[in-house]
Amino acid sequence: MVTWDGQSLVIAVLGLGEAGSVIARDLTAAGARVRGYDPAVTAAEPVLDTASEAEAAIEAHLVLSVNSAEAAVQAFKAGLPGLLASGQPRPDVLWADLNTAAPGTKRQLAELAAGAGVPFADVAIMAPVPGRGLRVPMLASGTGAACYATLLEPLGAGIEVLDGPAGLAASKKLLRSVFYKGMAASIVEALEAARAAGDEPWLREHIAAELAAADTAIVDRITDGTRRHAVRRTEEMTAAADMLTELGVPPLMADASRALHQRLATEGLTPPRDLRHRGTYATEGLTLATDHASGASPSASGCSESGLAWSGRFMMIRSTPTSR
Repeated sequence: MVTWDGQSLVIAVLGLGEAGSVIARDLTAAGARVRGYDPAVTAAEPVLDTASEAEAAIEAHLVLSVNSAEAAVQAFKAGLPGLLASGQPRPDVLWADLNTAAPGTKRQLAELAAGAGVPFADVAIMAPVPGRGLRVPMLASGTGAACYATLLEPLGAGIEVLDGPAGLAASKKLLRSVFYKGMAASIVEALEAARAAGDEPWLREHIAAELAAADTAIVDRITDGTRRHAVRRTEEMTAAADMLTELGVPPLMADASRALHQRLATEGLTPPRDLRHRGTYATEGLTLATDHASGASPSASGCSESGLAWSGRFMMIRSTPTSR
């Protein structure tokens, strides 16, 4: 494998754990020369083992930081000397951070790289690397994103280049993680509780059926229903958390669900945005709630149907005791 100017492609891989070792192996199999560094692991041939981040980066056209979010910034600082020639950044080098880090960390890395005159790519790995290797789906953003794709796509990598700054790829991945990992954690906790209650086969079958039946409308159904029934579901999840405690299962996800529903119920005490800026209309809605509490007929207020819906919501929330 050669670069656009005819040189043999040299890639440094910093971090040779579960993901880095597989990516390094696939890169060598695709014809790239790979230099590796990991303070805890010796690189396996044909990857060239080096003694530091800077040594690994020497001669590299592309540096892949695949260590950890905590180590990402220090890895760049330690590797920077290897990106320089006569004190100046080499014109043919790119730093790509593949760690699952917060967007702010990626922006910090981009600023450090820009200060050193080095193009930077924020890369988000969107699926487990084992079993996929270099072909794992990736998102890339930042000044070096297009170059990153240009270097690795001929080797078999699947990269979607995003039109945006460093931090964008990380943001998209982590937004999805809130859903995927949150759902996974809830399923694990629910099955642990079902096992303790002697109902695991029943619940496992129920969960599988619900997932199989999901369609494109499910997101709206879930979000609308969660907000509409937040008060009742706060109590329901309080009871669920109590049950898990009785079963000896820490109710981490159940209690988090209770807290979310309670927050949504509390937010319901604030008038909807379409009423908040309508002066008299909003006042009529709240007046109706007061009249209704005193036994007055709702029709006597002259409030519209939407105002009635708001007032009923106000009364329901106001009359429901706060959850434990």
